[in-house]
Amino acid sequence: MRIDRHVKKTLLTATVLAAGLTLGACSPQYSNHGYIPPQEDLSKITVGQDTRDTVAETVGVPASAGLLTNSGYYYVRSRRQAMWFMAPRETEREVVAVSFDGNGVVQNVERFGLERGNVITLDRRVTSSPISDKSFIRQLLGNIGRFNPAALAG
Repeated sequence: MRIDRHVKKTLLTATVLAAGLTLGACSPQYSNHGYIPPQEDLSKITVGQDTRDTVAETVGVPASAGLLTNSGYYYVRSRRQAMWFMAPRETEREVVAVSFDGNGVVQNVERFGLERGNVITLDRRVTSSPISDKSFIRQLLGNIGRFNPAALAG
């Protein structure tokens, strides 16, 4: 009788311990990648006044820059969540894009985020000109009525 009680107590303890370890293995693991300058540092950048060098001094040089030599600086930060056997998934992404004009002067500072898989603009400071206000799609659709097939025949 006494042995049965001892065996039951040991089995109960082992079951509780196994359940705790199993649930602990299912807890999510997070990993952070990249760097975004703090908002206080970004607010020190003056559009139309600061240059590439002053931006590098203020917020640091980014890990990636644009493909073109004068395109811009891109600061990217992401957070991934991995759970047990499932593939890691990105839960947060934030991008700060600092664009420069041909002279290397800051043209705009934009902050983008990831909401439900869609890129959204979180913050934007732009010096606008009438030509750059139109997106590529808007320019493309704006030319629909101007198409002249006779001009193609030569």
